[in-house]
Amino acid sequence: MTEKWDKESKEALIAYRINRTDETLREAELMYNEGHYNGAVNRLYYACYYISMALLLKKDITAQTHSGVKTMISLHYISKGIIPKETGKYLLLLFERRQSGDYDDFVLCDQEDVIDLREKAIAYIDCAKHLLSDTDEQ
Repeated sequence: MTEKWDKESKEALIAYRINRTDETLREAELMYNEGHYNGAVNRLYYACYYISMALLLKKDITAQTHSGVKTMISLHYISKGIIPKETGKYLLLLFERRQSGDYDDFVLCDQEDVIDLREKAIAYIDCAKHLLSDTDEQ
């Protein structure tokens, strides 16, 4: 689904989503530091989700669900090689780990899980921020 925004509104919403990404990464750090590892993984995923929403908006694409966001990122960025396939897998991994940690019984992330997933989240976010700052990438 595509939706057209005026330039000013689009830029403001993209900036807001980047800010949400950064804020959510800080929340992940706080949760990690307090030993709330499942919560940290949740926040890492949401940081990637918010930056993904910004990427989709850049192309005037909207998605109504988390699965829709994954699908649209795959279709418009990963399959076209704009986001490297390996980096794109990080969004899917974080989604799966967040789902499992939030909804499955007896699933506990540990410190090493969070360290690994944080590196992957930051790699994905850095790639997305680079694309968002690239005025030629449409």
